[in-house]
Amino acid sequence: MSTTLITNIGELTTNVGGASAPGDPCGTLRDAAVLVVDGRVAWVGPADEAEDVSSRFARSTTREPSVVERGSEATETKRVDAGGGAVIPGFVDSHTHIVFGGDRADEFEARMTGTAYAAGGIRRTVAATRAATDAELRARLAGFVAELHAQGTTTFEVKTGYGLTVDDEARLARLAAEVTPEVTFLGAHVVPAEYAERREDYIALVVGDMLDACAPHSRWVDVFCERGAFTPDESRRILDAGIARGLLPRVHGNQLGPGDGVQLAVAVGAASVDHCTYLSDADVAALAASDTVATLLPGVEFSTRQPYPDARRLIDAGVTVALASDCNPGSSFTSSMPLMIALAVREMGMTPAEAVWAATAGGARALRRDDVGVITAGACADLVLLDAPTRVHLAYRPGVPLVSRVWKDGAELTPA
Repeated sequence: MSTTLITNIGELTTNVGGASAPGDPCGTLRDAAVLVVDGRVAWVGPADEAEDVSSRFARSTTREPSVVERGSEATETKRVDAGGGAVIPGFVDSHTHIVFGGDRADEFEARMTGTAYAAGGIRRTVAATRAATDAELRARLAGFVAELHAQGTTTFEVKTGYGLTVDDEARLARLAAEVTPEVTFLGAHVVPAEYAERREDYIALVVGDMLDACAPHSRWVDVFCERGAFTPDESRRILDAGIARGLLPRVHGNQLGPGDGVQLAVAVGAASVDHCTYLSDADVAALAASDTVATLLPGVEFSTRQPYPDARRLIDAGVTVALASDCNPGSSFTSSMPLMIALAVREMGMTPAEAVWAATAGGARALRRDDVGVITAGACADLVLLDAPTRVHLAYRPGVPLVSRVWKDGAELTPA
């Protein structure tokens, strides 16, 4: 049995109570402690009760007196002094595109001198990804995973979408599945160049052989329902095919302008609709009346100089909001969830507590998970210790590496 006791936590963000909790969506505890047993949270409570609780738990779970007499084999508890720092759940990044080849720094430079962002740049990454070997893609993916972990992200989704052939999409799904269970089939990212004059043939491929090849490695199906990508009717056909194969739907929508992505997502019962930059009153009302999460991706607006989504409008309407990085080589080449929090607070009208909740529990809801994004008995022990007294510092000190230690399923990823 593996046991860790983290005590002397100045501020603990549990997220118990949820976004609807008046004044404190983060379920804050002060002077707190957390007991972790075999990768799960076993107890959360006041620091001054921690030692007694730990001892009682050890006694109650020891079945053989001989084990106790032998010492630490089953009952020794590793103790971590948080030094008065803040502890939050590991970030849940519910939208990434981190299996790819190539680089598009020149596009970023061009945007910074006035060139407008358009979806067509995706095809450049498709060409580079197709040219990369499995070993090259796997090594690069491992680097991104290490980057995520170092910044406090313990759960993350990964999309395909940079292969756009049956074999290439299948290998991206397979590689992604090596690092996360949250794999999304995104064959409907754009229509590849070789099908530019044969859209219907490509859509038939996506809902046929490509879906067949990717579904065994995927949990989700996604579609870019946007001008320059896929129409609402095409998007619905693709999502329906994925659902028929047992995949859960999610949607890219309303990023480049007003559109039908949000309404489509709600209609098919999607777990989330991501971007939500341009919303009508009807879109907001539809989201508020549904279980579909509005996942906001402020790294995109930072990188493309588009208007930021209005998180305040969504939250005040009762919509569940998540934050994610959309880490990708074209429109948001950052994996930093702390940066997403800072941007959400500075540019999107969120309070620091709302932003932290959205980057943890909100992301979990966007993935339909209740075992991550919270710190409560029974949840995965995915924890982040900040080198700061409160979570507010994630927005208050943007760009400063405040993540001190990270645990995933109770195992420390970033030892002190």
